[in-house]
This record gives sequence, C-alpha cells and structure tokens, in this order.
Amino acid sequence: MGKQWKTAGKVANADKKGRIFTKLAKEIAVAAKMGGPDPDSNARLSLAIAAARSQSCPKDTIERAIKRGAGLTGEDINYEETMYEGFGPHQVAVIVECQTDNKNRTFSDIRTIFGKKGGNLGASGSVAWMFERVSYIEAEKSEVEDPEEDAIEVGANEVEHADGNIYDFYGEPTDLGQLREALIGRGWDVKTAELSYKPKNYTENLSDEQLQEVHEFLQALDDNDDTSRVSASIR
Repeated sequence: MGKQWKTAGKVANADKKGRIFTKLAKEIAVAAKMGGPDPDSNARLSLAIAAARSQSCPKDTIERAIKRGAGLTGEDINYEETMYEGFGPHQVAVIVECQTDNKNRTFSDIRTIFGKKGGNLGASGSVAWMFERVSYIEAEKSEVEDPEEDAIEVGANEVEHADGNIYDFYGEPTDLGQLREALIGRGWDVKTAELSYKPKNYTENLSDEQLQEVHEFLQALDDNDDTSRVSASIR
C-alpha cells in the first residue's frame, strides 16, 4: 500500500518527531474543519486523533488542532487536499497525497524532488489506475496465532506480514473505522488506520542498490512538510 518501505515505528530524532506531530495536527485540523470538532460524530477526526495518540502526540497539540480546524481560535484554516502521480527511480509508480495552504509551492517542491531523485512527475491519472483505493490498517499483536482468521473475522479483504508481529490489513474504503474497532476488539494494537492506495502489481527484481535509491526518493517525498501520505509500487 505504500508504507511497507518505511521502518515500522521509526522516529530518528526530535526534529523528525516534530515534523510528524505537525503533519498529524494538520490532518486533525482538516478533519475538524470538514466534519466538526466532535470525534463521536466525525469518523475521520476520530481516526486522526487515534493516529496522533499512537505517535505520542501531546494532548494539548491535539486539542489545539481540533479548535483551529473547527474555527474556534479565530484562525482561518485553508488547507487543500491535492494528489501528485508519477514514476520514481527504476519505474516505481508513486502517488503523493498532500495537504497544503499553497498549491503552487507544494507543486514546485514535489516536482523538484522528482527531478533531483531521478523520478518523473506525471499528469493526473498517469499512475492512479495502477492502484486501488483501500482501507489500510497496520497492527501489532504480542502473540499472533492466525492473522488470516482474524482478517476474516473482522471483514478485511487481505492481510500481509510486515515485520515481526506487525501485519497489514486491507479492506473496503468504507470499512475503515469498523475494521479498526474490530481488530482492537480482537487484541490488536492498531498503529495506523487510514485510507490509502494499494498497488495492483509491484515493481519487482530491483537490486539492493536500486531499492536504496527508491527508498531515499520516497523518504524525501515523505519528509516534505505538505506531504500527508506516500504510496508506491514496492513492498
């Protein structure tokens, strides 16, 4: 789905963690603006808050983001959601989802990363057909007996082993909240729960050196302040 290339649970340093908190707060603000400040009646906000808590985001940061998004602080929140598509090094298909208050700046930044890292930024629709929209949940369990059975029981379409006791579950886009709650109910610790893009086919037969180039490219995209999600056709 595009997250497997990341090292599970990594936070390299305080600066990295600060950028993560900023992105989580942005998602919370966008969700609160779109659906209101009550997570009980705003599924997207509920998921955004859960994601922030899973990364140990401070409570006051979460509450401030909710208030900003709901217009309770007097600030004007004008984030737009936009998506960029193209090929990275070695013809790896990539979708970059962004949240931005300046689309011209974001487009320029993303285009620069593609150019510097050996990629090719394409037009809308250039690679989206190579992916399917899915609910994606990354979850961990101390003792994993039968993830396939758990996937069936919660209504997931597919489950893949990620790393250690961490597994990736995929389902219909409309079932995200339901899948998350069902997995928690079966003893899973949900690390990530979001709508994502899962490649229909993966780019295969890349050498270690080529994979490293792709990882560096994807990391550069992910590090951009306006990037919310990166999906790619590698495992």
